[in-house]
Amino acid sequence: MIPQTPVERLGLGLAALGRPAYINVGRSDVLPAQRSAQAMRERTRAVLDAAYASGIRWVDTARSYGSAEQFLAEWLRERGHGDVAVSSKWGYAYVAQWRIETEVHEVKEHSLERLRTQWAETRKLLGDRVGLYQVHSLTASSPLFEDMALQHELARIRDAGVHLGFSTSGAAQAEAIERAWEIEVGGRQLFSAVQSTWNSMEPSAGRALTEVHAGGWRVLVKETLANGRLAVDVPRELAAVADRHGVAPDAVAIAHVLHQPWADVVLLGPASVEQLAANVAACRVELTDRDLHALQTLARDAATYWGDRAALPWR
Repeated sequence: MIPQTPVERLGLGLAALGRPAYINVGRSDVLPAQRSAQAMRERTRAVLDAAYASGIRWVDTARSYGSAEQFLAEWLRERGHGDVAVSSKWGYAYVAQWRIETEVHEVKEHSLERLRTQWAETRKLLGDRVGLYQVHSLTASSPLFEDMALQHELARIRDAGVHLGFSTSGAAQAEAIERAWEIEVGGRQLFSAVQSTWNSMEPSAGRALTEVHAGGWRVLVKETLANGRLAVDVPRELAAVADRHGVAPDAVAIAHVLHQPWADVVLLGPASVEQLAANVAACRVELTDRDLHALQTLARDAATYWGDRAALPWR
């Protein structure tokens, strides 16, 4: 296999672009003053164009990312790019109806009915462009592990030529990954990919991700900037590494993820072209042993990290 360049390992996530509210720190200040559907559509197009121009060829979305799948489908039709890999997710439904201030933005349900409904919706928008379809935020307690009908429905999608995966969240990501590794339908593993949170503050899933990567799974990494916290509330150790390399802190945080040999696709979540450019600067950063030691000191207890993340406001 030809080794990939750093930019070829980057992917663009649309969580911060497909809906007016999200939990990323530092997002609100760079968005249009009026976050109408048209304004967010235009912003999504601009970021997609910039990502493609920079060499990024992977886009990750989900049914719950507001209108992200629709925005992506329109962009793909307009631009005609046949070399863009697309992954999407099912399991959460977006219920905020384009409101910023609302009590509930999305509702999770891992059921056969939700899978059938959302897969049909995704296919209607994106056709056969989806190469990887993922269970959104699978946990070790998900009903999927006991629901044989749901597993067999997923296997039908797999057997039709679509790779299956799942994303993970929470302090027990490793447990969910290990349980999902054991699921077999039709004599082979149901899943062949996983999308997990790993960053300088939350590296707890690293060992499990190393193992499944060695076993042949594709590993996608999300929340590489800890939902913007590593770019806005910058720890002094991270700032010092960034100063040594002459880049912004977000580039160093992403370079730390790129340094992990098991990370096949490193997802960025910018809300503007300028944020994207700052993120992509990670490809120029070659971390030293001194840098890596400093970044490793940022790791936090997983339960504390996820508790703080849960407290982030949607805005």
